[in-house]
Amino acid sequence: MISTLHIKNIGIIDDLNIDLNQGLNVLTGETGAGKTLIIDSLEIISGGRFSKEMIRKGETNSFVEVCMYEPNSEDAIDGNIIVSREINLNGKNMCKINGRMATVSELKNFMSKYIEIHGQNDNQCLLDNKFHLNYLDEYIGEEILDIKNKYKEKYERYLEIKRDLKANYGDEKERERKLDLLKYQVKEIEEAKLKTNEEDLLEEKRKKMLNSEKISNNLQEADIAIAENSIDSLNIAIRALEKIENIDNEYGKISNNLKSIYYELQEISRDISGLKDNVYFDEEERNETEQRLDLIYSLKRKYGNDIKEIIQYKNEIQEEIEHIENLDEYNNKLKKELKELKVEMTKLAEQINKLRNINGKKLSNSINEVLEQLEMKNAKINIHIDYKEEFFENGRDEVEFYIRTNLGEDEKQLSKIASGGEMSRIMLAIKKVLADTDKIPVLVFDEIDTGISGKAANSVAEKLNGISKNHQVLCISHLPSIAAIADFNYFISKKICEERTSTNVKLLDEDEIIREIARISSGEINDATIKYAMQLRNKRVS
Repeated sequence: MISTLHIKNIGIIDDLNIDLNQGLNVLTGETGAGKTLIIDSLEIISGGRFSKEMIRKGETNSFVEVCMYEPNSEDAIDGNIIVSREINLNGKNMCKINGRMATVSELKNFMSKYIEIHGQNDNQCLLDNKFHLNYLDEYIGEEILDIKNKYKEKYERYLEIKRDLKANYGDEKERERKLDLLKYQVKEIEEAKLKTNEEDLLEEKRKKMLNSEKISNNLQEADIAIAENSIDSLNIAIRALEKIENIDNEYGKISNNLKSIYYELQEISRDISGLKDNVYFDEEERNETEQRLDLIYSLKRKYGNDIKEIIQYKNEIQEEIEHIENLDEYNNKLKKELKELKVEMTKLAEQINKLRNINGKKLSNSINEVLEQLEMKNAKINIHIDYKEEFFENGRDEVEFYIRTNLGEDEKQLSKIASGGEMSRIMLAIKKVLADTDKIPVLVFDEIDTGISGKAANSVAEKLNGISKNHQVLCISHLPSIAAIADFNYFISKKICEERTSTNVKLLDEDEIIREIARISSGEINDATIKYAMQLRNKRVS
Protein backbone atom coordinates (compact mmCIF):
# COMPACT_ATOMS: atom_id res chain seq x y z
CA MET A 1 0.00 0.00 0.00
CA ILE A 2 0.99 3.66 -0.35
CA SER A 3 2.03 4.96 3.05
CA THR A 4 3.18 8.45 2.00
CA LEU A 5 2.77 10.55 -1.12
CA HIS A 6 4.98 13.65 -1.49
CA ILE A 7 4.15 16.16 -4.24
CA LYS A 8 6.05 19.34 -4.99
CA ASN A 9 5.47 22.11 -7.58
CA ILE A 10 2.64 20.56 -9.60
CA GLY A 11 -0.08 23.00 -10.60
CA ILE A 12 -1.25 24.81 -7.48
CA ILE A 13 0.38 22.20 -5.24
CA ASP A 14 3.36 23.81 -3.52
CA ASP A 15 4.81 21.16 -1.19
CA LEU A 16 2.40 18.49 -0.01
CA ASN A 17 2.75 15.32 2.07
CA ILE A 18 -0.20 12.92 2.32
CA ASP A 19 -0.12 9.96 4.70
CA LEU A 20 -2.49 7.30 3.35
CA ASN A 21 -3.92 4.18 4.97
CA GLN A 22 -5.06 0.66 4.17
CA GLY A 23 -8.73 0.41 3.18
CA LEU A 24 -10.94 2.96 1.45
CA ASN A 25 -9.43 6.46 1.31
CA VAL A 26 -11.89 9.05 -0.04
CA LEU A 27 -10.78 12.53 -1.12
CA THR A 28 -13.40 15.28 -1.20
CA GLY A 29 -13.20 19.05 -1.21
CA GLU A 30 -13.61 22.29 -3.04
CA THR A 31 -13.77 22.52 -6.83
CA GLY A 32 -10.35 23.48 -8.21
CA ALA A 33 -8.58 22.75 -4.93
CA GLY A 34 -6.23 20.19 -6.50
CA LYS A 35 -7.96 16.80 -6.09
CA THR A 36 -7.30 15.84 -9.71
CA LEU A 37 -3.70 17.06 -9.39
CA ILE A 38 -3.17 14.41 -6.73
CA ILE A 39 -4.34 11.72 -9.18
CA ASP A 40 -2.18 13.33 -11.89
CA SER A 41 0.79 13.04 -9.52
CA LEU A 42 0.10 9.34 -9.02
CA GLU A 43 -0.01 8.93 -12.81
CA ILE A 44 3.33 10.77 -13.10
CA ILE A 45 5.01 8.56 -10.49
CA SER A 46 3.55 5.55 -12.33
CA GLY A 47 5.45 6.51 -15.50
CA GLY A 48 2.66 8.51 -17.15
CA ARG A 49 3.07 11.47 -19.45
CA PHE A 50 3.97 14.88 -18.08
CA SER A 51 3.50 18.33 -19.57
CA LYS A 52 5.88 21.17 -18.67
CA GLU A 53 2.78 23.35 -18.20
CA MET A 54 2.05 21.31 -15.04
CA ILE A 55 5.12 22.74 -13.28
CA ARG A 56 4.06 25.34 -10.72
CA LYS A 57 4.42 28.89 -12.01
CA GLY A 58 7.77 30.39 -11.10
CA GLU A 59 9.41 27.02 -10.39
CA THR A 60 11.96 25.15 -12.49
CA ASN A 61 11.03 21.57 -11.62
CA SER A 62 8.36 19.25 -10.23
CA PHE A 63 8.90 16.34 -7.88
CA VAL A 64 6.76 13.34 -6.87
CA GLU A 65 7.80 10.67 -4.40
CA VAL A 66 5.84 7.72 -3.07
CA CYS A 67 6.70 5.38 -0.22
CA MET A 68 4.92 2.03 -0.36
CA TYR A 69 4.83 -0.61 2.34
CA GLU A 70 4.90 -4.06 0.72
CA PRO A 71 6.46 -6.52 3.20
CA ASN A 72 5.94 -9.54 0.92
CA SER A 73 7.43 -7.94 -2.21
CA GLU A 74 10.86 -8.97 -3.48
CA ASP A 75 11.32 -5.34 -4.60
CA ALA A 76 11.01 -4.02 -1.04
CA ILE A 77 13.86 -3.10 1.30
CA ASP A 78 12.81 -3.74 4.90
CA GLY A 79 9.25 -3.83 3.61
CA ASN A 80 9.47 -0.40 1.97
CA ILE A 81 9.64 0.70 -1.65
CA ILE A 82 10.57 4.32 -2.36
CA VAL A 83 10.02 5.66 -5.86
CA SER A 84 10.62 9.21 -7.06
CA ARG A 85 10.44 11.22 -10.27
CA GLU A 86 11.77 14.73 -10.88
CA ILE A 87 10.93 16.64 -14.05
CA ASN A 88 12.63 19.90 -15.07
CA LEU A 89 11.54 22.71 -17.35
CA ASN A 90 14.20 21.64 -19.85
CA GLY A 91 12.41 18.29 -20.16
CA LYS A 92 15.00 16.28 -18.25
CA ASN A 93 13.57 13.35 -16.25
CA MET A 94 15.16 11.77 -13.21
CA CYS A 95 13.49 8.57 -11.99
CA LYS A 96 14.63 6.49 -9.03
CA ILE A 97 13.46 3.14 -7.65
CA ASN A 98 14.84 2.51 -4.15
CA GLY A 99 17.63 4.98 -4.92
CA ARG A 100 18.54 3.34 -8.23
CA MET A 101 18.32 5.42 -11.38
CA ALA A 102 15.69 4.18 -13.83
CA THR A 103 14.22 5.16 -17.18
CA VAL A 104 10.59 6.28 -17.50
CA SER A 105 9.82 2.99 -19.26
CA GLU A 106 11.35 0.99 -16.39
CA LEU A 107 9.40 3.10 -13.91
CA LYS A 108 6.15 2.44 -15.77
CA ASN A 109 6.73 -1.32 -15.87
CA PHE A 110 7.73 -1.39 -12.21
CA MET A 111 4.77 0.63 -10.92
CA SER A 112 2.26 -1.33 -13.01
CA LYS A 113 2.67 -4.11 -10.42
CA TYR A 114 1.59 -1.86 -7.57
CA ILE A 115 -0.79 0.91 -8.72
CA GLU A 116 -3.71 0.84 -11.12
CA ILE A 117 -5.46 4.14 -11.90
CA HIS A 118 -9.01 4.34 -13.25
CA GLY A 119 -10.38 7.68 -14.31
CA GLN A 120 -12.60 9.09 -16.99
CA ASN A 121 -9.90 8.57 -19.60
CA ASP A 122 -7.45 6.25 -17.92
CA ASN A 123 -8.93 2.76 -18.18
CA GLN A 124 -6.24 1.63 -20.58
CA CYS A 125 -6.31 -1.93 -19.29
CA LEU A 126 -9.86 -2.30 -20.57
CA LEU A 127 -8.75 -1.18 -24.03
CA ASP A 128 -6.02 -3.83 -24.27
CA ASN A 129 -7.30 -7.37 -24.82
CA LYS A 130 -4.10 -8.80 -23.32
CA PHE A 131 -5.52 -7.72 -19.95
CA HIS A 132 -8.86 -9.31 -20.78
CA LEU A 133 -7.20 -12.73 -20.82
CA ASN A 134 -5.50 -11.93 -17.50
CA TYR A 135 -8.84 -10.92 -15.93
CA LEU A 136 -10.42 -14.21 -16.99
CA ASP A 137 -7.50 -16.33 -15.78
CA GLU A 138 -7.42 -14.46 -12.45
CA TYR A 139 -11.09 -15.26 -12.07
CA ILE A 140 -10.49 -18.97 -12.77
CA GLY A 141 -7.63 -18.96 -10.24
CA GLU A 142 -5.70 -22.03 -9.09
CA GLU A 143 -7.69 -24.41 -11.29
CA ILE A 144 -6.01 -23.06 -14.44
CA LEU A 145 -2.64 -22.14 -12.95
CA ASP A 146 -1.12 -25.64 -12.86
CA ILE A 147 -2.18 -26.38 -16.46
CA LYS A 148 -0.81 -23.00 -17.63
CA ASN A 149 2.52 -23.65 -15.91
CA LYS A 150 2.84 -27.03 -17.65
CA TYR A 151 1.89 -25.43 -20.95
CA LYS A 152 4.38 -22.55 -20.51
CA GLU A 153 7.21 -24.99 -19.76
CA LYS A 154 6.52 -26.78 -23.04
CA TYR A 155 5.95 -23.48 -24.86
CA GLU A 156 9.41 -22.24 -23.86
CA ARG A 157 10.96 -25.46 -25.24
CA TYR A 158 8.79 -25.07 -28.35
CA LEU A 159 10.21 -21.57 -28.95
CA GLU A 160 13.74 -22.80 -28.26
CA ILE A 161 13.42 -25.56 -30.88
CA LYS A 162 11.93 -23.11 -33.39
CA ARG A 163 14.92 -20.82 -32.84
CA ASP A 164 17.36 -23.72 -33.20
CA LEU A 165 15.72 -24.93 -36.39
CA LYS A 166 15.81 -21.45 -37.83
CA ALA A 167 19.48 -21.11 -36.93
CA ASN A 168 20.11 -24.59 -38.34
CA TYR A 169 18.09 -23.98 -41.50
CA GLY A 170 15.57 -26.52 -40.25
CA ASP A 171 12.90 -25.05 -42.45
CA GLU A 172 13.19 -26.96 -45.74
CA LYS A 173 12.41 -24.01 -48.01
CA GLU A 174 14.67 -21.68 -46.09
CA ARG A 175 17.50 -24.21 -46.13
CA GLU A 176 17.19 -24.75 -49.90
CA ARG A 177 17.18 -20.99 -50.47
CA LYS A 178 20.29 -20.64 -48.33
CA LEU A 179 22.08 -23.52 -50.05
CA ASP A 180 21.23 -22.15 -53.49
CA LEU A 181 22.61 -18.76 -52.52
CA LEU A 182 25.82 -20.16 -51.01
CA LYS A 183 26.44 -22.48 -53.97
CA TYR A 184 25.89 -19.62 -56.39
CA GLN A 185 28.41 -17.52 -54.49
CA VAL A 186 31.01 -20.32 -54.52
CA LYS A 187 30.48 -20.87 -58.24
CA GLU A 188 30.77 -17.15 -58.98
CA ILE A 189 34.06 -16.90 -57.09
CA GLU A 190 35.51 -20.11 -58.52
CA GLU A 191 34.67 -19.18 -62.10
CA ALA A 192 36.59 -15.93 -61.64
CA LYS A 193 39.83 -17.98 -61.06
CA LEU A 194 41.31 -15.26 -58.89
CA LYS A 195 45.02 -15.00 -58.08
CA THR A 196 46.23 -13.30 -54.92
CA ASN A 197 48.36 -10.50 -56.53
CA GLU A 198 46.34 -10.29 -59.74
CA GLU A 199 44.58 -7.02 -58.97
CA ASP A 200 47.83 -5.11 -58.37
CA LEU A 201 49.31 -6.37 -61.65
CA LEU A 202 46.15 -5.47 -63.57
CA GLU A 203 46.04 -2.01 -62.02
CA GLU A 204 49.66 -1.47 -63.02
CA LYS A 205 48.93 -2.66 -66.56
CA ARG A 206 45.84 -0.46 -66.76
CA LYS A 207 47.88 2.53 -65.62
CA LYS A 208 50.38 1.88 -68.41
CA MET A 209 47.58 1.58 -70.95
CA LEU A 210 46.10 4.90 -69.93
CA ASN A 211 49.54 6.53 -70.24
CA SER A 212 50.89 4.53 -73.21
CA GLU A 213 51.35 7.51 -75.53
CA LYS A 214 53.16 9.53 -72.88
CA ILE A 215 55.38 6.52 -72.00
CA SER A 216 56.18 5.83 -75.69
CA ASN A 217 57.17 9.45 -76.39
CA ASN A 218 59.43 9.74 -73.39
CA LEU A 219 61.09 6.36 -73.94
CA GLN A 220 61.76 7.40 -77.55
CA GLU A 221 63.27 10.64 -76.37
CA ALA A 222 65.45 8.83 -73.81
CA ASP A 223 66.54 6.25 -76.39
CA ILE A 224 67.64 8.92 -78.88
CA ALA A 225 69.47 10.82 -76.16
CA ILE A 226 71.44 7.74 -75.10
CA ALA A 227 71.93 5.84 -78.35
CA GLU A 228 72.59 8.67 -80.76
CA ASN A 229 74.25 11.19 -78.47
CA SER A 230 75.71 9.78 -75.28
CA ILE A 231 77.07 6.47 -76.59
CA ASP A 232 78.70 8.08 -79.65
CA SER A 233 80.28 10.78 -77.49
CA LEU A 234 81.62 8.21 -75.05
CA ASN A 235 83.03 6.17 -77.90
CA ILE A 236 84.99 9.21 -79.20
CA ALA A 237 86.28 9.96 -75.68
CA ILE A 238 87.42 6.39 -75.11
CA ARG A 239 89.39 6.31 -78.41
CA ALA A 240 91.11 9.57 -77.52
CA LEU A 241 92.16 8.30 -74.10
CA GLU A 242 93.41 4.99 -75.55
CA LYS A 243 96.02 6.96 -77.51
CA ILE A 244 97.63 8.32 -74.33
CA GLU A 245 96.99 5.55 -71.77
CA ASN A 246 100.56 4.27 -72.13
CA ILE A 247 101.98 7.61 -71.09
CA ASP A 248 100.47 7.60 -67.59
CA ASN A 249 98.50 5.01 -65.58
CA GLU A 250 95.93 7.65 -64.59
CA TYR A 251 94.87 7.99 -68.27
CA GLY A 252 94.41 4.21 -68.42
CA LYS A 253 92.16 4.21 -65.30
CA ILE A 254 89.93 6.94 -66.71
CA SER A 255 89.75 5.08 -70.02
CA ASN A 256 88.64 1.87 -68.24
CA ASN A 257 85.97 3.74 -66.21
CA LEU A 258 84.57 5.28 -69.38
CA LYS A 259 84.47 1.85 -71.03
CA SER A 260 82.42 0.53 -68.05
CA ILE A 261 79.98 3.44 -68.40
CA TYR A 262 79.87 2.83 -72.15
CA TYR A 263 78.89 -0.83 -71.71
CA GLU A 264 76.25 0.07 -69.05
CA LEU A 265 74.72 2.71 -71.35
CA GLN A 266 74.56 0.15 -74.14
CA GLU A 267 72.66 -2.22 -71.75
CA ILE A 268 70.30 0.59 -70.70
CA SER A 269 69.74 1.50 -74.36
CA ARG A 270 68.80 -2.10 -75.14
CA ASP A 271 66.39 -2.12 -72.12
CA ILE A 272 64.70 1.09 -73.26
CA SER A 273 64.34 -0.31 -76.78
CA GLY A 274 62.71 -3.41 -75.31
CA LEU A 275 60.32 -1.26 -73.20
CA LYS A 276 59.43 0.75 -76.29
CA ASP A 277 58.38 -2.46 -78.04
CA ASN A 278 56.14 -3.46 -75.09
CA VAL A 279 54.27 -0.13 -74.79
CA TYR A 280 51.76 -0.89 -77.50
CA PHE A 281 48.37 -2.32 -76.42
CA ASP A 282 45.60 -3.17 -78.83
CA GLU A 283 41.92 -2.37 -78.11
CA GLU A 284 41.02 -5.98 -77.34
CA GLU A 285 43.72 -6.22 -74.69
CA ARG A 286 42.52 -2.96 -73.16
CA ASN A 287 38.94 -4.26 -72.96
CA GLU A 288 40.02 -7.56 -71.42
CA THR A 289 41.92 -5.73 -68.68
CA GLU A 290 39.02 -3.40 -67.90
CA GLN A 291 36.54 -6.28 -67.81
CA ARG A 292 38.78 -8.29 -65.52
CA LEU A 293 39.15 -5.39 -63.12
CA ASP A 294 35.36 -4.77 -63.20
CA LEU A 295 34.80 -8.40 -62.26
CA ILE A 296 37.23 -8.13 -59.35
CA TYR A 297 35.60 -4.88 -58.16
CA SER A 298 32.16 -6.55 -58.31
CA LEU A 299 33.34 -9.53 -56.26
CA LYS A 300 34.97 -7.20 -53.73
CA ARG A 301 31.68 -5.33 -53.23
CA LYS A 302 29.98 -8.63 -52.43
CA TYR A 303 32.55 -10.74 -50.65
CA GLY A 304 35.56 -8.86 -49.28
CA ASN A 305 37.91 -5.91 -49.36
CA ASP A 306 40.54 -7.68 -51.45
CA ILE A 307 41.15 -10.94 -53.35
CA LYS A 308 42.60 -12.61 -50.28
CA GLU A 309 39.38 -11.92 -48.32
CA ILE A 310 37.22 -13.10 -51.23
CA ILE A 311 39.05 -16.43 -51.37
CA GLN A 312 38.78 -16.73 -47.58
CA TYR A 313 35.03 -16.03 -47.78
CA LYS A 314 34.67 -18.75 -50.43
CA ASN A 315 36.42 -21.25 -48.14
CA GLU A 316 34.12 -20.30 -45.25
CA ILE A 317 30.89 -20.70 -47.22
CA GLN A 318 32.09 -24.03 -48.61
CA GLU A 319 32.38 -25.15 -44.98
CA GLU A 320 28.91 -23.73 -44.26
CA ILE A 321 27.46 -25.63 -47.22
CA GLU A 322 28.97 -28.84 -45.89
CA HIS A 323 27.62 -28.01 -42.40
CA ILE A 324 24.07 -27.37 -43.69
CA GLU A 325 24.06 -30.51 -45.80
CA ASN A 326 25.01 -32.57 -42.76
CA LEU A 327 22.37 -31.06 -40.42
CA ASP A 328 19.58 -33.36 -41.50
CA GLU A 329 20.01 -35.86 -38.70
CA TYR A 330 20.07 -33.24 -35.93
CA ASN A 331 17.22 -31.23 -37.45
CA ASN A 332 15.09 -34.33 -37.90
CA LYS A 333 15.54 -35.05 -34.21
CA LEU A 334 14.42 -31.49 -33.33
CA LYS A 335 11.46 -31.73 -35.71
CA LYS A 336 10.34 -34.97 -34.09
CA GLU A 337 10.51 -33.36 -30.65
CA LEU A 338 8.65 -30.31 -31.97
CA LYS A 339 5.88 -32.50 -33.35
CA GLU A 340 5.53 -34.28 -30.01
CA LEU A 341 5.49 -30.94 -28.18
CA LYS A 342 2.70 -29.64 -30.41
CA VAL A 343 0.57 -32.67 -29.53
CA GLU A 344 1.20 -32.18 -25.79
CA MET A 345 0.66 -28.41 -25.98
CA THR A 346 -2.56 -28.89 -27.94
CA LYS A 347 -3.94 -31.16 -25.20
CA LEU A 348 -3.07 -28.60 -22.52
CA ALA A 349 -4.35 -25.72 -24.65
CA GLU A 350 -7.66 -27.54 -25.11
CA GLN A 351 -7.96 -27.99 -21.33
CA ILE A 352 -7.20 -24.28 -20.85
CA ASN A 353 -9.73 -23.37 -23.54
CA LYS A 354 -12.40 -25.52 -21.90
CA LEU A 355 -11.84 -23.86 -18.51
CA ARG A 356 -11.92 -20.42 -20.09
CA ASN A 357 -15.13 -21.11 -21.95
CA ILE A 358 -16.89 -22.42 -18.84
CA ASN A 359 -15.64 -19.63 -16.60
CA GLY A 360 -15.93 -16.94 -19.28
CA LYS A 361 -19.70 -17.32 -19.11
CA LYS A 362 -19.64 -17.24 -15.32
CA LEU A 363 -17.44 -14.14 -15.27
CA SER A 364 -19.64 -12.42 -17.85
CA ASN A 365 -22.72 -13.15 -15.73
CA SER A 366 -21.01 -11.97 -12.52
CA ILE A 367 -19.89 -8.70 -14.13
CA ASN A 368 -23.35 -8.16 -15.62
CA GLU A 369 -24.94 -8.63 -12.18
CA VAL A 370 -22.69 -5.93 -10.75
CA LEU A 371 -23.33 -3.66 -13.75
CA GLU A 372 -27.06 -3.98 -13.13
CA GLN A 373 -26.50 -2.93 -9.52
CA LEU A 374 -24.50 0.03 -10.84
CA GLU A 375 -27.55 1.15 -12.84
CA MET A 376 -26.21 -0.14 -16.16
CA LYS A 377 -29.18 -2.50 -16.47
CA ASN A 378 -29.16 -2.78 -20.24
CA ALA A 379 -25.41 -3.30 -20.49
CA LYS A 380 -24.27 -6.84 -21.14
CA ILE A 381 -20.65 -7.98 -21.12
CA ASN A 382 -19.88 -11.01 -23.26
CA ILE A 383 -16.41 -12.55 -23.16
CA HIS A 384 -15.32 -13.89 -26.55
CA ILE A 385 -12.82 -16.75 -26.52
CA ASP A 386 -11.39 -17.63 -29.94
CA TYR A 387 -9.33 -20.80 -30.25
CA LYS A 388 -6.54 -20.17 -32.78
CA GLU A 389 -4.23 -22.39 -34.81
CA GLU A 390 -1.21 -20.54 -33.47
CA PHE A 391 0.39 -21.23 -30.08
CA PHE A 392 0.66 -18.26 -27.72
CA GLU A 393 2.36 -17.80 -24.37
CA ASN A 394 -0.86 -18.58 -22.47
CA GLY A 395 -2.41 -21.16 -24.78
CA ARG A 396 -4.15 -20.86 -28.12
CA ASP A 397 -6.90 -18.48 -27.07
CA GLU A 398 -7.55 -14.86 -27.89
CA VAL A 399 -9.80 -13.37 -25.22
CA GLU A 400 -11.67 -10.11 -25.68
CA PHE A 401 -14.49 -8.42 -23.81
CA TYR A 402 -17.46 -7.32 -25.90
CA ILE A 403 -20.35 -5.19 -24.67
CA ARG A 404 -23.86 -4.24 -25.63
CA THR A 405 -24.77 -1.00 -23.85
CA ASN A 406 -28.39 -0.68 -24.99
CA LEU A 407 -31.22 -3.04 -25.89
CA GLY A 408 -31.52 -3.79 -29.57
CA GLU A 409 -27.91 -2.92 -30.38
CA ASP A 410 -25.22 -5.30 -31.58
CA GLU A 411 -22.41 -6.09 -29.20
CA LYS A 412 -19.06 -4.56 -30.06
CA GLN A 413 -15.53 -4.55 -28.74
CA LEU A 414 -15.40 -2.86 -25.36
CA SER A 415 -12.75 -0.40 -26.48
CA LYS A 416 -14.92 0.87 -29.34
CA ILE A 417 -18.21 1.51 -27.62
CA ALA A 418 -18.06 2.41 -23.93
CA SER A 419 -17.88 6.04 -22.76
CA GLY A 420 -15.50 7.28 -20.06
CA GLY A 421 -18.09 7.10 -17.27
CA GLU A 422 -19.24 3.66 -18.40
CA MET A 423 -15.65 2.44 -18.56
CA SER A 424 -15.08 3.45 -14.93
CA ARG A 425 -18.14 1.55 -13.76
CA ILE A 426 -17.27 -1.46 -15.92
CA MET A 427 -13.78 -1.50 -14.41
CA LEU A 428 -15.30 -1.18 -10.94
CA ALA A 429 -17.57 -4.14 -11.71
CA ILE A 430 -14.62 -6.24 -12.93
CA LYS A 431 -12.54 -5.30 -9.90
CA LYS A 432 -15.41 -6.15 -7.57
CA VAL A 433 -15.79 -9.61 -9.12
CA LEU A 434 -12.01 -10.17 -9.07
CA ALA A 435 -11.42 -8.56 -5.67
CA ASP A 436 -10.24 -11.80 -4.07
CA THR A 437 -7.76 -12.70 -6.82
CA ASP A 438 -6.47 -9.32 -8.11
CA LYS A 439 -2.78 -8.99 -7.21
CA ILE A 440 -2.37 -5.19 -7.66
CA PRO A 441 -2.38 -3.71 -4.12
CA VAL A 442 -3.41 -0.09 -4.88
CA LEU A 443 -6.46 0.91 -6.92
CA VAL A 444 -7.21 4.55 -7.69
CA PHE A 445 -10.64 5.72 -8.90
CA ASP A 446 -10.90 9.30 -10.12
CA GLU A 447 -14.48 10.62 -9.94
CA ILE A 448 -16.01 7.22 -10.64
CA ASP A 449 -19.34 8.70 -9.50
CA THR A 450 -19.62 11.15 -12.40
CA GLY A 451 -23.15 11.19 -13.80
CA ILE A 452 -24.70 8.87 -11.20
CA SER A 453 -26.82 9.36 -8.10
CA GLY A 454 -29.36 7.64 -5.92
CA LYS A 455 -29.37 3.86 -6.03
CA ALA A 456 -26.44 3.67 -8.44
CA ALA A 457 -24.35 5.86 -6.14
CA ASN A 458 -25.14 3.65 -3.15
CA SER A 459 -24.17 0.60 -5.20
CA VAL A 460 -20.86 2.19 -6.27
CA ALA A 461 -20.13 2.96 -2.62
CA GLU A 462 -20.91 -0.62 -1.63
CA LYS A 463 -18.64 -2.02 -4.38
CA LEU A 464 -15.76 0.30 -3.46
CA ASN A 465 -16.12 -0.75 0.14
CA GLY A 466 -16.01 -4.41 -0.88
CA ILE A 467 -12.89 -3.94 -3.01
CA SER A 468 -11.13 -2.07 -0.19
CA LYS A 469 -11.20 -5.22 1.97
CA ASN A 470 -8.45 -6.69 -0.23
CA HIS A 471 -6.85 -3.53 -1.66
CA GLN A 472 -5.91 -0.03 -0.70
CA VAL A 473 -8.42 2.13 -2.57
CA LEU A 474 -8.06 5.86 -3.27
CA CYS A 475 -11.15 7.56 -4.58
CA ILE A 476 -12.04 11.15 -5.47
CA SER A 477 -15.76 11.63 -5.01
CA HIS A 478 -18.53 14.21 -4.88
CA LEU A 479 -21.16 11.80 -3.52
CA PRO A 480 -22.12 11.68 0.18
CA SER A 481 -22.82 7.94 0.01
CA ILE A 482 -19.21 7.26 -1.02
CA ALA A 483 -17.73 9.72 1.49
CA ALA A 484 -19.84 8.08 4.20
CA ILE A 485 -18.56 4.59 3.51
CA ALA A 486 -14.86 5.59 3.65
CA ASP A 487 -12.39 4.24 6.19
CA PHE A 488 -10.41 7.48 5.92
CA ASN A 489 -11.62 10.86 4.65
CA TYR A 490 -9.33 13.58 3.33
CA PHE A 491 -10.49 17.14 2.71
CA ILE A 492 -8.74 18.95 -0.12
CA SER A 493 -8.80 22.75 0.07
CA LYS A 494 -6.83 25.68 -1.26
CA LYS A 495 -5.30 28.54 0.63
CA ILE A 496 -3.85 31.87 -0.46
CA CYS A 497 -0.60 33.06 1.05
CA GLU A 498 1.39 36.04 -0.24
CA GLU A 499 -0.84 36.16 -3.31
CA ARG A 500 -0.05 32.53 -4.20
CA THR A 501 -2.64 29.74 -4.17
CA SER A 502 -1.66 26.33 -2.86
CA THR A 503 -3.37 23.02 -2.06
CA ASN A 504 -3.90 21.76 1.46
CA VAL A 505 -4.92 18.24 2.58
CA LYS A 506 -6.38 17.32 5.95
CA LEU A 507 -7.27 13.90 7.37
CA LEU A 508 -10.68 14.43 8.95
CA ASP A 509 -11.80 13.25 12.36
CA GLU A 510 -15.31 11.84 12.84
CA ASP A 511 -17.02 15.18 13.55
CA GLU A 512 -15.34 16.73 10.51
CA ILE A 513 -16.39 13.76 8.38
CA ILE A 514 -20.05 14.28 9.33
CA ARG A 515 -19.84 17.97 8.45
CA GLU A 516 -18.14 17.21 5.10
CA ILE A 517 -20.82 14.62 4.19
CA ALA A 518 -23.46 17.22 5.07
CA ARG A 519 -21.71 19.83 2.89
CA ILE A 520 -21.49 17.68 -0.23
CA SER A 521 -25.04 16.34 0.21
CA SER A 522 -26.68 19.75 -0.32
CA GLY A 523 -24.02 22.43 -0.29
CA GLU A 524 -25.10 23.59 3.18
CA ILE A 525 -24.35 22.48 6.71
CA ASN A 526 -27.43 22.60 8.94
CA ASP A 527 -29.31 20.37 11.34
CA ALA A 528 -31.10 18.51 8.52
CA THR A 529 -27.97 17.81 6.52
CA ILE A 530 -26.04 16.86 9.66
CA LYS A 531 -28.79 14.37 10.56
CA TYR A 532 -28.72 12.95 7.01
CA ALA A 533 -24.94 12.67 7.16
CA MET A 534 -25.08 10.80 10.46
CA GLN A 535 -27.62 8.36 9.00
CA LEU A 536 -25.33 7.65 6.04
CA ARG A 537 -22.35 7.25 8.32
CA ASN A 538 -24.21 4.89 10.65
CA LYS A 539 -25.04 2.60 7.70
CA ARG A 540 -21.30 2.02 7.30
CA VAL A 541 -21.03 0.75 10.85
CA SER A 542 -24.09 -1.48 10.53
